Amino acid sequence: MTVSFGARPPAPARLPALIPSVLLALAATAPSLGAQTYPSATDPRNGLKPGLHDAGVAISGMTLVSTTRKPAALDTVRGLTFVNSDLAFRGTTVVVGNFAGFSIYDVSNAARPALLSVVECITSQGDPSVVGTLLFVSAEGGGNRKDCAKGGVKEPSEHMTGVRIYDIANPRAPRLVKNVETCKGSHTHTVVPSPTDRNVVYLYVSGQQGARPESELAGCRNGADPADAGNSLYRLDVIRVPLNRPQDAAVVTGARLFTGLGPAPARGGRSQRARALPGADSAMMAQMNASGPRNCHDVTAYPAKHLLAGACGSYGLLVDISNPEQPVRLDAVADTNFSLWHTAVFSNDGSKVVFTDEWGGGTSPNCQSMHPLEMGGNTTLVIGADRKFRQHAYFKIPTAQGANENCVSHNGSLVPVPGRDIMVQGWYQGGVDVIDFTDADKPMEIAYFDRGPVDAPSPDGAANSRTRGTIGGSWGAYWYNGRIYSAEMARGFDILELVPGPMLSANEIAAAKLVQWGEFNPQSQPEIVWPAAFPVVRSYLDQLVRSEGLGPARSSAISGQLDAAEKATGARRRAMLTRLATEVDADAAVAQKGGKILAMAAAIRELAEATR
Repeated sequence: MTVSFGARPPAPARLPALIPSVLLALAATAPSLGAQTYPSATDPRNGLKPGLHDAGVAISGMTLVSTTRKPAALDTVRGLTFVNSDLAFRGTTVVVGNFAGFSIYDVSNAARPALLSVVECITSQGDPSVVGTLLFVSAEGGGNRKDCAKGGVKEPSEHMTGVRIYDIANPRAPRLVKNVETCKGSHTHTVVPSPTDRNVVYLYVSGQQGARPESELAGCRNGADPADAGNSLYRLDVIRVPLNRPQDAAVVTGARLFTGLGPAPARGGRSQRARALPGADSAMMAQMNASGPRNCHDVTAYPAKHLLAGACGSYGLLVDISNPEQPVRLDAVADTNFSLWHTAVFSNDGSKVVFTDEWGGGTSPNCQSMHPLEMGGNTTLVIGADRKFRQHAYFKIPTAQGANENCVSHNGSLVPVPGRDIMVQGWYQGGVDVIDFTDADKPMEIAYFDRGPVDAPSPDGAANSRTRGTIGGSWGAYWYNGRIYSAEMARGFDILELVPGPMLSANEIAAAKLVQWGEFNPQSQPEIVWPAAFPVVRSYLDQLVRSEGLGPARSSAISGQLDAAEKATGARRRAMLTRLATEVDADAAVAQKGGKILAMAAAIRELAEATR
């Protein structure tokens, strides 16, 4: 069940009277969402052998290129203190965040990544992003020191929460440039480039904590009014970073995105109550349910579309970031089946968003057979012409994980296959999943990689045991320049490659590999632009064959013409492709899947125009 709120919230003083009736009215028109069979009793991922480094493996549609164990300085298991967190990419280097620091790898040889450096610095949770030679690292929690020293915080003046900025011009010797402190710390952060100044980026900082006391950091204040400009609690901090003078980076504003949002609704318009389901509720979720959101867990920016998807407690937000210093909320959606909105991925055209639900905070075993499909998984929302969300299907991995495997949906990114909306995603100990959400009503799994649990099952075999094993699994899985990279919280760092199969052709994978970036921060989504190339055209043709959008004879004829054009050169190739594009345009006019055929015709024409 969903409800949606408009861009311009009513005056705060009137909210208590307005919210219940609004919720009740909208709840009655909630859409019927797509269904999924869950879980599969015969899935090969069920019941894999446990083990830290010798666990059983189930894999489909991809291959494991390499696994690199955590560096010795971070290779220990102590709750969340030393687990790996998020990834950031630049050139052939990958930054692997960790709650106790970060490491940088050279992945020029994907089969044998080379460790360049390890920085020990308690940061909790250490999510990184990279812009040029600057590395930004999120820091949150009570034990983080400004000087990165161990031993915890003894004096308030030692305490550091916010974003650490490092110079990694020499990735073998990162250098701390500045700690930018924020009132609520930084659980995560997102890079938003300035639309007017290439020398400036903004960091949207999502802090999960309450505001620090003013005696510790001047200007911080907890308050009850979300619209109060002096209230540090109900805001998303925004840091402005001059790239040529990172030492001048500073908090410049606090975005008021939550004004007008009350407690998340339940059916009938009541405030949402904590669910009595195993692993369901954390103290933070209970707080969100009682008072409405006061922060975001994280936000995903899509700068090319001037949009941001905010996963903000009990709400998913759609935000206009045309002016990064003054973001404007366009819509907010709550769902009684979602407990903690967490991270998002836009489709490349910006018309859809996949939100995740971090039910249980990521440390609970919430992919067991008894758990509901609608919680701890994904939901797909379509963005209409009115710039409002319309919720469609749910998706959850179709396998039953054990009671000793922390598992919910988590971080992911698009796989750049032209003509389809495909994402890869980490599910903690549920592994790595590749999902096609082209049809917003019918997301489907097309590839996966899963290991058995880190720890053996509980001796009593209780399926609903809350005895938690070691926290592990894929924090996030991302496509970057032809491969999938996964930060394994307990084990290290995996590199995978997709392989062709019935649901993904060799041409589609080849076309995806044509998309190359100089750097990539998953929470700041780049627009995908494919070069003019034969694999791009053949990707569309493969999809039409798979969906029977063209008859076999016509598909075969087009394939033959493409083969002939590829063998030709110069003006002859250009003429052949131009003629073929015209013929395919005619196919579209009489076909049911005309849109896909037109997209193929456009790709053929682009290829013709690029031919010299």
